[in-house]
Amino acid sequence: MEAPPTAPPPPTAPVPLGALLPDRELGLRRLAGPAEADVHGVHASEMADPSPYLLGGELLLTAGAGLGADPDGYVSRLAEAGVAALGFGVAPVHEQVPAGLAEACERHGLPLLEVPPGTPFSAVARTVWRLMAGARTRELRRVTEAQQSLAAAAARPDPVPAVLSRLAASLGGHVTLRPDDRSAGSPPPAEAAAALRALLARVGRAGGPATATDQAGGWHLTAHALGGPAPDGLPVPVTAPGPDRPTDPGAAPAAEPGPEPVRALGTATPARAPGDHTIASVAAVLLTLLTAHLPAGPEAAALTRLLLDGDPAAALSPGPWHVVHARGAGDPQALAAALGTVLVDPRGDRVRLLTEREPGARPGWRLGVSAPAAPDALPTADAQARRALERAEAARTPLARHAAPGFSGLIGEAEARAHAAALLAPLSPVLRETLRGWLAHHGGWDRTAAALGVHRNTVRQRVARCAELLGRDLDDPDTRMELWFALRREEPPQGPGG
Repeated sequence: MEAPPTAPPPPTAPVPLGALLPDRELGLRRLAGPAEADVHGVHASEMADPSPYLLGGELLLTAGAGLGADPDGYVSRLAEAGVAALGFGVAPVHEQVPAGLAEACERHGLPLLEVPPGTPFSAVARTVWRLMAGARTRELRRVTEAQQSLAAAAARPDPVPAVLSRLAASLGGHVTLRPDDRSAGSPPPAEAAAALRALLARVGRAGGPATATDQAGGWHLTAHALGGPAPDGLPVPVTAPGPDRPTDPGAAPAAEPGPEPVRALGTATPARAPGDHTIASVAAVLLTLLTAHLPAGPEAAALTRLLLDGDPAAALSPGPWHVVHARGAGDPQALAAALGTVLVDPRGDRVRLLTEREPGARPGWRLGVSAPAAPDALPTADAQARRALERAEAARTPLARHAAPGFSGLIGEAEARAHAAALLAPLSPVLRETLRGWLAHHGGWDRTAAALGVHRNTVRQRVARCAELLGRDLDDPDTRMELWFALRREEPPQGPGG
């Protein structure tokens, strides 16, 4: 009975290098290297080797003070650091772009732009940030509109094909639902279609990923398992001969037992936008609910309200409700009947239940029971029941109830570390160390730089990169608090890392 999770915002889209060249106020001119590149930021440096201070994807601006007599080595270091393009400002150091620099950029495939004397580097940076902000706003609007249209499609009389059709239109590609063999959108080339089938076969199995991505034939492919992973090797029912089913010598042999098909959603698109994963994830949640075997009667009505309104309080009676996590060898449906509920969610070796009855111990089962909760507090109660089951298993008792007061009862250490790992996953050790120091010094650039032994501009660039990778506003006090607690839950990095 969980509401579909709110998907995170899409990452910031890069700025195509070609979007900067038509700007007459900047007056940039490409002299060498590829015409296309994705710019993720701007950095200015006169160092002979600025690579230790780069994250990759930057438009590096320089007047050539640190160029030296080896332009090929300079460009080689930039290319290895993943610089998107080099912008060379002519005057006051060089009256024109050195020929050797243009030749080196051509050899190493690094775009080289000439920045005229009347264009400040800050104007170039401001234009890049403005274009990035505009792209992010447009992508957020596209994702929001896609989410709304998918929810509307889920409410139609035939919701599954409606959701698939809407998803294909939102992504501008092809989508397929297996093993139902339902699809929508223009089919991809044969090479991409074969790769998508292989990708769909990987997800959802025990020990396998829940989602996977690939590329083939120039198309971008994704696969999302709908629901929890299914164990490999589940037998498919085989009809045996009997009094009512005599053996037919001419009939085809019965199918051998094999893995149970896993329901999965696949997408194939000729291009990939930052918000595509968010849109596909929302569709996967909707299709999971729409294709599951749902109970009839009031429970089906409750799930429908939950799907359309996203409000547990509107879907359930006032309660109070108990969330139960259970592990045992019995039948989950029999356990649910004994606890007086049909709201049961078997997941692997664990069962989750929601009941208005006061749960008691049941033979063959070990139970963790939450505190009584109103419908709007069910996510907290779910966490309480999970931790209660962990205590019951550790103590080898048939039942444990949530009883911990204060903050210690709200979140367990394992949950906190798992949340911290997921939240901080996009950040390298260097970025985590910088973010930890910046938060510890209350956002002070100079004090953070002094503590880390780097320049204050390096701190600014790293913190900006953290905000970009996390998709968070670091000026928000709630965001700072959550990141601080996450950083406190992990060990500080032992060295400079990637």
